[in-house]
Amino acid sequence: MTKDAGKNMTSKPVLFTYITFGSSALAVHHFMANGEFSSILTMAVMLQCLAFALLVVQVLSAGSCAGVSARTLVLDGVALGCRLSSTTWLNGYLPVDASGDWAFQAADVLSMIMVMWLLHHVLVSKRHTYQADADSLPVVPCMLSALMLATVLHADMNSRPLFDTLWMTGLFISAVAVLPQLWMITRTGGRVEALTSHYIAVMAFSRILSGTFMWHARHDISCSQWISGFNHATWAILAAHCLQLLLLVDFGYYYVKAVASQGLACRLELGQELDV
Repeated sequence: MTKDAGKNMTSKPVLFTYITFGSSALAVHHFMANGEFSSILTMAVMLQCLAFALLVVQVLSAGSCAGVSARTLVLDGVALGCRLSSTTWLNGYLPVDASGDWAFQAADVLSMIMVMWLLHHVLVSKRHTYQADADSLPVVPCMLSALMLATVLHADMNSRPLFDTLWMTGLFISAVAVLPQLWMITRTGGRVEALTSHYIAVMAFSRILSGTFMWHARHDISCSQWISGFNHATWAILAAHCLQLLLLVDFGYYYVKAVASQGLACRLELGQELDV
């Protein structure tokens, strides 16, 4: 098989996945949410779902889990679980349009299913292809730190401290979930398969949409203020979004450059250029 033929086989499922999720997102935005601005929060979770779908396509097409970080998937799964503990029955952190009735939660449930499927393949059915030695960044300290920070900094949009804390914990964990994946990339020589790079990039775009919504909604976020006049929850939420984007600045530059020059089937060769 020629190199160009291999690229075409890679780009077709990527393009199909993008078109499928793009069409679904537009349908939700126009027909369900009636174009309401708050629906970009639903678009954000749908993009996150798209990111996991791209990883699923990679594992299915390659028959291998090489380059996929199980530790990042664990963090993503915990973050989703924390968010779903709130959004499945409380309204505090949902978009106010009709997409918050079920589409938002459905995207997160589908994401959770795909994360579980990926973890099963990485750790069980295709464990012989998993690069465990390179996937070595500790994640328990990240989760504990997120929980402790959320306990202090959570908002009170649900008026239920436990579930407000869990939602904020999920946000903080998702902000750093990409770290094990970036660490693994540096430990394996900086080579990133096309679909893994798309997964990381789509996650970043999801965070941009979510952060945009939170910035516009910042005056509506309430908390029990530790310092009178300073809404610590708002700034904690915005800081979490900014942190993930800062972590991906270097990667984003090389990703955009590679896609522009090589197309959707690009493979990144970062070498020592990615700084984690």
